[in-house]
Amino acid sequence: MKIGVSGASGRMGSLAAATIDEQEDLHLIALYDAHTVGNIAGLSISQDAGSLDGCDVIVEFSRPDVVMENLARWRSFGANVVVGTSGFDTQRLVALDELWGNGPGNCLVVPNFSIGAVLMMKLAEKAARHFPVAEIIEKHHDAKADAPSGTAIATARAIASVAGEPVREVDSEELYEGALGADVESVRIHSVRMPGVVAHQDVIFGGSGETLTISHDTTDRSSFMPGLLLAVRSVGAQKETLSVGLDRLLRI
Repeated sequence: MKIGVSGASGRMGSLAAATIDEQEDLHLIALYDAHTVGNIAGLSISQDAGSLDGCDVIVEFSRPDVVMENLARWRSFGANVVVGTSGFDTQRLVALDELWGNGPGNCLVVPNFSIGAVLMMKLAEKAARHFPVAEIIEKHHDAKADAPSGTAIATARAIASVAGEPVREVDSEELYEGALGADVESVRIHSVRMPGVVAHQDVIFGGSGETLTISHDTTDRSSFMPGLLLAVRSVGAQKETLSVGLDRLLRI
C-alpha cells in the first residue's frame, strides 16, 4: 500500500511519516508540505502537492485553514484519505460531504487517533443519557492551531445527539466574555492552551446532588500511532465514502 503524508513537517505529520515507514505492509512514497522542506526516513519533503498523486492513501495533517483545499486536490487524485487535521465541526463536515460526494476514493475524518480518547468519548455519550448537564474542559499545547479541539467538538456533538436540550439555564453573568466557555451544540467547552501539555480532556456531568467526570490524558504523541495505522489500513475498505471517527473500526 503506497502512502503519502500531507503536512509532513508538523508534529503529527512527521511522527506519522516515521511510523508508517517502519511498517512492513505500508510503503511511504511521498511527503508534502506547502511551506517547509526537510527529510524524514530518507525521503525529502516536497512543496509540490502533485508529489502525492499516485498514493493509495494520503494522511492529511495540514493546518485547518488549508485542509479543505488540500482535500479537494486529493479527491481529484482518486486517493483514499485519512484526515487528522482538527476543527471539523458540523458545518465543515457538511461542506466536506458536498465536496467529496461519491468519491473517487474514501475519506475518513478522525478527531482523535488515541484509542483511549475514543473510549472516553463513547463513555461520555452513554453518560449523557442520564445527566441533564455536561461541560467539557480540554487542554492542549500552546502551538495548537485551533480551539476548541476536534476531540472536544466531536464529544459535544455526541453528547448533544443523545441528551436533547439542556434543562437548566446558567444564572451567572459573564463579567468577561468567554468566561462560561464556548457553546457547541448546547454543550459548554472551555479550552486551555499552555506549554507542558500534550492533550487532556475532562467531560463533567452534573445532576441533582452529584457529578461525574470522565477524563483522558495523552502524555506522548506515540499513543496516536496505533489508531492512525488502523485508519490507514482500513479506509479503503470502509462502506461509506465519507466516515468520521474510529468507533466502527474499534467495534464500539
